[in-house]
Amino acid sequence: MTPRSALKFDLFADSSRKGKLDEVGDPLQVIARHIDFGQLAALADDLLERSDGRKGGRPAYPTEVMVRILLLKRLYNLSDEQMEFQLLDRMSYQRFCLLQDSMNVPDRNTIWRFGERIGEDGAIALLHGVDVQLHRHGFIARGGQAIDATLVPAPVQHIGKDDRCQIAQGQQPEWSDAKRRQKDLDATHTKKHGKGYFGYKLSVSVDHKHGFIRGVATGTASEHDGHHFDEVLDQSNTGRQVDTDKGYASKRRQEMLKALGFKDGIQRKAHKNKPLSACQQRRNKAIAKRRAKVEHVFAGIRHMGGKFLRCIGRVRARATMVLMAACYNLKRLASFLDSGMDPFFKSKPSKTEVRLQAANR
Repeated sequence: MTPRSALKFDLFADSSRKGKLDEVGDPLQVIARHIDFGQLAALADDLLERSDGRKGGRPAYPTEVMVRILLLKRLYNLSDEQMEFQLLDRMSYQRFCLLQDSMNVPDRNTIWRFGERIGEDGAIALLHGVDVQLHRHGFIARGGQAIDATLVPAPVQHIGKDDRCQIAQGQQPEWSDAKRRQKDLDATHTKKHGKGYFGYKLSVSVDHKHGFIRGVATGTASEHDGHHFDEVLDQSNTGRQVDTDKGYASKRRQEMLKALGFKDGIQRKAHKNKPLSACQQRRNKAIAKRRAKVEHVFAGIRHMGGKFLRCIGRVRARATMVLMAACYNLKRLASFLDSGMDPFFKSKPSKTEVRLQAANR
């Protein structure tokens, strides 16, 4: 006798699995429900040159589809090859990118070319577009801000001693075009806690109230953390507290914050033969608790797929790091809206308060 099996075969199995996926909860559909990708696609269209089609050629994929693919690729830090495979293989990716009923999906070259066309300007436009949606839902920058920088590793370059000497003298080694394209001469080396790093640096400003990234600046790994302080300082924040670690401590910066009407939350640094007083230590500890908000952001970016860059060169690295910030804000906003978070609550609403808000809507 043939043993019974729990497997059931049906012509509508695909539809049944989609229903089960919705029942279990698809995190990508949470983002799709709450984020206006049409608005983000319109911003991208403003930067892209479109052919009128009179010369023929293959029609382009819709901009919204490509923007969804670009952001999804960054959410999980996938390569172009991996992105193409997942679009062919994974149902949740197909639904998110509006490709569930399409016979074809963008291949790796199409995905790469779209990212190149968008570039750094497109990444900044998408970040600003997400920021507009934050404000539309009431999540303005409130409660003060924390500023910090994080290292973003890039592929380590293996360059010979002679070639390094030529580069240091401003000369171009005798490399083929193919080899030159694989050498990142913009990234730099640095050490942190005795460990060497190669790559770039991402500086951000995070508001204390909601934990969104409000200011972004990029640089190389060897640049000092405070180099981009003025660039990421968010002067639109309704709170005046500015918290940073001791790496940002300087007399000029303290005077600047005072002149702009901000509250100095820069941790104090001990000097040779001049240790911190007990009062300064307590102050540093209080600041550390507040500025932990920015560390949560860096952890969130790392959990999205890692901070490791899959590109070569400063221009592409900048675009990728800005997209990191855009995707973090996008994912956090969708989570807040899905949970019924009220931007004007002093703290996270209880389940009862969420149900009352839903009933009133």
